[in-house]
Amino acid sequence: MTPDEFRNYGHKVVERVARYLEDVESFPVQSQVQPGWVRGQLPSAAPDEPEPFDQILADVDRIIVPGLTHWQSPNFFAFFPANHSGPSILAELMTAGFGVQGMMWATSPACTELESHVLDWLVDMLALPMDFKSTSLGGGVIQDSASSSALCALLAARERAGAFNVKRGGLQKGLTCYASREAHSSIEKAVQIAGLGSDQLRLIDVDDQFALRPDALEMAILKDLDEGRHPTFVCATIGTTSSQAMDPLQEIGAICRRHQVWFHVDAAMCGTAAICPEFRNFQEGLELCDSYCWSPNKWMFVNFDCNCMWVADREPLIRALSIQPEYLRNSATERGDVIDYRDWQIPLGRRFRALKLWFTIRSFGVRNLRDRVRNHVALAKEVEEWIAADSRFELAAPRNLNLVCFRLKDGDRQTEELLHRLNTSGMIYLTHTRLNDKFTLRLSIGQTETQRQHVERAWKLIQQTADF
Repeated sequence: MTPDEFRNYGHKVVERVARYLEDVESFPVQSQVQPGWVRGQLPSAAPDEPEPFDQILADVDRIIVPGLTHWQSPNFFAFFPANHSGPSILAELMTAGFGVQGMMWATSPACTELESHVLDWLVDMLALPMDFKSTSLGGGVIQDSASSSALCALLAARERAGAFNVKRGGLQKGLTCYASREAHSSIEKAVQIAGLGSDQLRLIDVDDQFALRPDALEMAILKDLDEGRHPTFVCATIGTTSSQAMDPLQEIGAICRRHQVWFHVDAAMCGTAAICPEFRNFQEGLELCDSYCWSPNKWMFVNFDCNCMWVADREPLIRALSIQPEYLRNSATERGDVIDYRDWQIPLGRRFRALKLWFTIRSFGVRNLRDRVRNHVALAKEVEEWIAADSRFELAAPRNLNLVCFRLKDGDRQTEELLHRLNTSGMIYLTHTRLNDKFTLRLSIGQTETQRQHVERAWKLIQQTADF
């Protein structure tokens, strides 16, 4: 493709994306195709000869779009937001065009320095501890997802515990990790990948609001100490996936300090709310944590992938992940003048993710980001009130921010049937969980273009569909 052809087709692609954003509300939110349908539309072998680019674009409309579940629809209330915005999309286009490899400062200084600077901005925007700034002993890095952040935090915790040296090998047995029963499954996956094994993960009981119980955590730690094990890592959650429960950071952090255990905090979606000062009460005690992560690609209008991770002390993380082959040596690194983010993550290579974060923050401005978040929380509060006023439904968990958990009082079978009817209608998309072993519907409000009329229409549809 020549530069002129690229320019021509680039305009067509941007036009198609713009049209998709205009039309996305009209599509069935959850894809209605059957398993195997997409592959059935594709030829069995790759073409030997070039195909016209116009034909490729036509096949996107014919094959790909019908097979999409439209996460950017304002009628998407499932799972969690995975939203984007125009500035973020355009930044991704430029990132792809630049095609830089940001593994070290020397391979693209702008990639590294913009990342450090924007993450320092975010420390101020979210009122995070000053230890997270790049000018301190800690600092921030952009990972692909909260799962990678959890793994990196666990490896740093393991390194600080002195149990593993990546340059010599040898894993000490008996390292134990702790998280609530409501914590994300990525914690268990990290424990497995890090070589500790699921048997070394303690899932701690929760209270009646589904938050981790500090007393149960301390009992578990003391039991492991008494039995000769080495408590190594605790994960607390600001906004669990099932119910958006908020673990008590202050109490958990005090326990971790007392027993010298690495304290990681996962705020994957809900961290966005801290842009608004009135929602920062969930962060009380964050100054006690060793690592913290939050995903702007969930609720701050930055497209996937983009997870921000901070550490209060970067040294254990770098020690756990750094290796220095000859072909990566350079004078800036040798002098210690720069950050090399390859030492802060699992893979060597890395994308220029900071560009879309920078574009989005500058294009919206902090005030408008706050307004969007406040609007979503206010809409969720209204839904909570509507549910409480309808005698057929009951709330299944306290609403903290933008997630409402509810069910039919008639029981699991009826609630499950309601979900099936709603999702097959194509008009909205919800997902479910189990709370207190009861089938529960989750309505998550956070898409970039979701407005009051979309939420009102969703609630009316839920009410009408419940009459079966």
